[in-house]
Amino acid sequence: MKPIPYGRQSISEEDINTVIEVLKSDFLTQGPKIGAFEEEFAKYVGCKYAVAVANGTAALHLSALALGVNKDSRIITTPITFAASANCIRYCGGKVDFVDIDPVTGLLDMDRVRNLLEKSPLGTYQGIIPVDFAGFPLNLEVLRSLADEYGLWIIEDACHAPGGHFVDSRGVQQFCGNGNYADLAIFSFHPVKHIACGEGGMITTNSKELYEKLRILRTHGITKDANLMNENHGGWYYEMVDLGFNYRLTDIQAALGMSQLGRAVESVEKRTKIAEIYDKAFHGNEEIRILNPMAGRSQWSYQYGHAYHLYVILSNRRKELYDYLKKNNIHAQIHYIPLHLQPYYQQFGWSKGDFPMAESYYNECLSLPIFPSLDENEQQYIIENVLRFSENID
Repeated sequence: MKPIPYGRQSISEEDINTVIEVLKSDFLTQGPKIGAFEEEFAKYVGCKYAVAVANGTAALHLSALALGVNKDSRIITTPITFAASANCIRYCGGKVDFVDIDPVTGLLDMDRVRNLLEKSPLGTYQGIIPVDFAGFPLNLEVLRSLADEYGLWIIEDACHAPGGHFVDSRGVQQFCGNGNYADLAIFSFHPVKHIACGEGGMITTNSKELYEKLRILRTHGITKDANLMNENHGGWYYEMVDLGFNYRLTDIQAALGMSQLGRAVESVEKRTKIAEIYDKAFHGNEEIRILNPMAGRSQWSYQYGHAYHLYVILSNRRKELYDYLKKNNIHAQIHYIPLHLQPYYQQFGWSKGDFPMAESYYNECLSLPIFPSLDENEQQYIIENVLRFSENID
């Protein structure tokens, strides 16, 4: 069997032809494909505005800047996420406080968030960055209610969850990133994500004010909007009105993203089918446990649609299982090493034992391959190897 990665992009002939068209056009960047991609993506998630940027990290950084994060800010996030979810606050000089996860779901534990807020002086925290981990959508309606009690903004890190959704208390389906409960949401277009642009990211919102600010910050803080400039010398004139960054997406990437977006619904359906096959294969296995997003806690008892960026299993012999699969050309992955245990964050006082649920999860978690082009033979090979390992217990 050839090597099987945990994630892999799917590039079609249509994708290739779309990119070739841009390469033959007048614009490789700052052209019409950017706005078209933003418009189509906003329709896909159901929000009013979308801002395309260089990558998911840039999306987080600009979101933090737009919401005014500075050296006096303290922001809450989860330790089980990619580093960028917390680093964006540090880029702005702010302080990051982690809150432990629910061990059943891998998501930020909102009961623990409430406990932290209740014991802290009012105004201690300014915002929260929840993560739709693995593609499972957090119940943002519940989090929004809590955030409003304490005057917090929300940046939804939905990098794992385009196409994911939950049903709110009114019975309305709420897609990740639609802006109805979060101030801003961010997405990534890295090759292993649902929509691959090589690199790329998107910020979504329903706030016109934030949208306009993000567009300026994305391009060096420069504008040609006469309503925002102090002077206007002519058609060539522009003004730098803020300290921004070069976080633009190219037309080449936007064209690829638009083509991939056309298959986004199909992609989630394929991922869901793969997950269901895994579920059936591992059900009831005491050695191989499935990260179950709905068991055990009433706060998670809501209808939802999982986007399945990751398929996570848990094993008390995770290291041995990882090595066994790698030996058999199955390249599983670990998501994630808890951020509070990284040397950079330990300098701020975090240490082992601070978040026992996150640390316990890390010791057992393993992400199996899941991507739309994973075929039946490859998946069966993966399942057979995982089960063979589970049956050989010393």
